[in-house]
Amino acid sequence: MMRKDQIAKHYRNLQQQVCQKLETADGGGVFKTDHWTKDIGEGFTMVFQNGSAIEKAAVNFSAVNGVVNENMRKALKIDEGQEYFASGISSIIHPRNPHAPIAHMNVRYFELSSGHSWFGGGIDLTPHYVNKKEAGWFHRELKNICDLFSPDYYPNFKKWADDYFYLKHRDETRGVGGIFFDHQSADDDLAFEQLFAFTRDLTQAYPRIYKELLNANRDKEYTDDEKQWQYLRRGRYVEFNLLYDRGTKFGLESNGRTESILLSMPPMASWAYDFQPVAGSREEETLNLLKKDIGWISF
Repeated sequence: MMRKDQIAKHYRNLQQQVCQKLETADGGGVFKTDHWTKDIGEGFTMVFQNGSAIEKAAVNFSAVNGVVNENMRKALKIDEGQEYFASGISSIIHPRNPHAPIAHMNVRYFELSSGHSWFGGGIDLTPHYVNKKEAGWFHRELKNICDLFSPDYYPNFKKWADDYFYLKHRDETRGVGGIFFDHQSADDDLAFEQLFAFTRDLTQAYPRIYKELLNANRDKEYTDDEKQWQYLRRGRYVEFNLLYDRGTKFGLESNGRTESILLSMPPMASWAYDFQPVAGSREEETLNLLKKDIGWISF
């Protein structure tokens, strides 16, 4: 189908552009390409390790198809169609410096044999230490993109991100959120073109936004205690991805490539029993800001 070919071609090209821009932003590392094929389709896993400022990054592309099994039907709330096609890009960036944030981006297209199709995705930010000014700038950048398409996108998708990127067993958000959306119907041509353009704009903005945040923090001095805090916050990131992330669940349920699915994991993380931050510390301040419905755009 024309849509499938169009989606896969554009997303693959965007993946390469993102990698090139992140290499330039880091100034030291290079992505390695791992092209994989399975009975459900193919993908290109781009992996970046041990750069100057980025400790680990990944930009995945895949185009897969197959039969909708019962676990997928339940996880993705599919009530029609026996076969599926899915293509998308997902990316994660883990910086060296604990004052620089983790960033995540995902865009995806899903089509069923019934003819129903939709887009999903978003961008979110997980600072190890929350900087209100940077969080506000980040949210305003996302709002500017959203407003090009609909005044409803940012408030709706920001709320969705707050609810989605939430560790209910910890009663804390994964970070300062961003935007998240799913099951945005692309059944008619107008909706398809708008949503497709929206996902392309988000993907192109992702490395530009991250470069600004990285450059603001990459050379800041940090202590061993701050590095240990970074490892603890990475541990929370791991918990979310393994317990709640839909992309991880879909990849495993669809017999996807395990190495690519779990590539979002940080190179080093830790857990401490009943960790309590020092009163009045930046660690305590960060934990107090990991809440839903904060109006970051006003900072």
